[in-house]
Amino acid sequence: MPRRSKLGYSDVRVTVRTPLGEGISASPLWMVLDEPDLHHLVAQLRTALVHPHGRATRVLDLSRRRIEAARSGFGRMILHGERDLHMLAGLLAGRLIPTHRLRSIVIGEVGRTGDRFTLEKDLDEEELYRSTDLDLGNRLLSRLRFSDGDVWHKAELVSNVVAYEALDANPNGVTRILTRIKAEEEIWNKVADELFELDHLVERDKALRHLSRYVKDVFGLKIVVSVPDDVRRAHDALQGLAFEPHELEARAVQGAEHRRLNFLEVKDYLDDPKNSGWAAMKSVVRWRDRTFEIQVQPLQNFLRERERLTRESHASFKATREQVRDEVAARVPLFGYCRALLQWIFVSPQGPPPEHPGVEVRIHD
Repeated sequence: MPRRSKLGYSDVRVTVRTPLGEGISASPLWMVLDEPDLHHLVAQLRTALVHPHGRATRVLDLSRRRIEAARSGFGRMILHGERDLHMLAGLLAGRLIPTHRLRSIVIGEVGRTGDRFTLEKDLDEEELYRSTDLDLGNRLLSRLRFSDGDVWHKAELVSNVVAYEALDANPNGVTRILTRIKAEEEIWNKVADELFELDHLVERDKALRHLSRYVKDVFGLKIVVSVPDDVRRAHDALQGLAFEPHELEARAVQGAEHRRLNFLEVKDYLDDPKNSGWAAMKSVVRWRDRTFEIQVQPLQNFLRERERLTRESHASFKATREQVRDEVAARVPLFGYCRALLQWIFVSPQGPPPEHPGVEVRIHD
């Protein structure tokens, strides 16, 4: 019997949802992880690191071709997931806010001073589908330099969203629809989170339970309405919505099964807002074999949330999310190693792979 730590696992014998396991439809990550080479890599990680079946040394055999293929698949996964998210956002915008404009909204920070600013730029759909959202934000910031009187400094990306902004009033009071996408460098973290069921570990641990909101899904939409009374009206419109065939054809979406959103979960935080004051209707839907989180939120609440973001909350939020992972890694070292290995594979493959006691990584041609 394994010795149980406070988190429940000292030798990480856990039940893991993977692309090859049962119940994968509950995981938004696996719904966007549709690349065969990524599936193969995740299956290898699961077998070698999480479920070694009593072997004293965990052995992970990786070919250079497989690593390169996984990296390429990783990039395609992001682009394809964002494409489907923007297809859905465009369809919803066409129905809920027929007259709208498309904008990239970037929140940046001057590294030397810590000053935050918001930058907005009009987009066209061709540009939107050609680049990832992260590229859009970084490309906009790359044109800027800030002087402290002596030296010119670059700005760093804090957050970026794509917004479909209403130009006229509409029956459901929708003012804008925004896409929310985790930056590419964070999704490799989500792979480790899912392999070790981080959200369940955090929920079970009393010392970390209050931090569970920092473990988030991958792709999401936020629908902002004028006043609180419009929230449920807009949400009901979503549930009753059926796209017309010509609307789907215009976006090269084929199949009558894609006319409606399949609602998997609905949570109402209007009458019982979170401690932070956040209030919304939050749903998880399935569309085109992917899952998306959709929030419907009143404008006042959205602006308060955005003001906190522009001042301090995003850095704090990201730091706290990393704190969660760091605390879990301290109790489950193999989780920390898995994060380091995935970062090496997807983000910084220069040099040899990271090392860990009892783990042997074999790289071959």
